[in-house]
Amino acid sequence: MDIEPETTGDRPKAGTAVAEKLRVDAVELEQFMKLLDGSVTSLKGLRGALADATVGGLGTNELDKACEDFQEDWKYGAEQIGEQTEDLSKIIEQNKNAFMEVEEALTKAMNKSGKTKDDTVEIPK
Repeated sequence: MDIEPETTGDRPKAGTAVAEKLRVDAVELEQFMKLLDGSVTSLKGLRGALADATVGGLGTNELDKACEDFQEDWKYGAEQIGEQTEDLSKIIEQNKNAFMEVEEALTKAMNKSGKTKDDTVEIPK
């Protein structure tokens, strides 16, 4: 999603409609969601690797304990990051779908409002 307001300095230009300042690129959102899904898959692989790793016998008891603590912390952290990434992907998809529904409804309304055939607005896919 690109937000590109017309500006005069740091503020939007007076009289600029909100619709003129907000653009959503559905293709970019789809690519972003795929990237997030790939990250979730990678994190699942990381969690699997951590679960399979053994930490005993690396050196002193203190080193073994530190490695075990590290492994547990990273396992928990990777799980949390994975869950939050999945949630973010779902939220982005819901927002994209809602925006596209509004866009389609507005386009249909504009087309019904008496515009000529030459002024018909295409609904983005």
